[in-house]
Amino acid sequence: MIRLVRPEDVPALVTLINSTDMFPGEMLPDMIAPYFAAPEAGDALWWVDDAGPRAVAYCARERMTNNAWNLLMIAVHGLHQGHGIGSALLRHVESEIAARDARIVLADTSGQASYARTRQFYRNAGYTEEARIRDFWDTGDDKVTFTKTLAKE
Repeated sequence: MIRLVRPEDVPALVTLINSTDMFPGEMLPDMIAPYFAAPEAGDALWWVDDAGPRAVAYCARERMTNNAWNLLMIAVHGLHQGHGIGSALLRHVESEIAARDARIVLADTSGQASYARTRQFYRNAGYTEEARIRDFWDTGDDKVTFTKTLAKE
């Protein structure tokens, strides 16, 4: 089952994030605090799978666009990767934001070789590599942007 994040999930999510080496998990409480302060706004949404949690996703509406959304994070605990949890979570996110009239979703990742599996994950989910900004994250680390047009529910 996939559900919205609750405050009591945060400690487990810090551990989850640390298992992925995406960024230091200690950054998570500050990242998620605005969502807990105003969840009714609906412009930024956080989901987890209800078993652990083993996976988390964070998606936000892009300002000044006609219903474009940005998938800012999707992560599966290192021990549970490769079992379809991330794919199920991604499908859920797409369905939920499509119900909020999203027409397109963007997902940024790194161009480094260590992110090849992540880029393939997006391709397998029907995303297209739309742009590459050289040396964006750091020298030699490109920003690779994937997009997917969402069908009306």
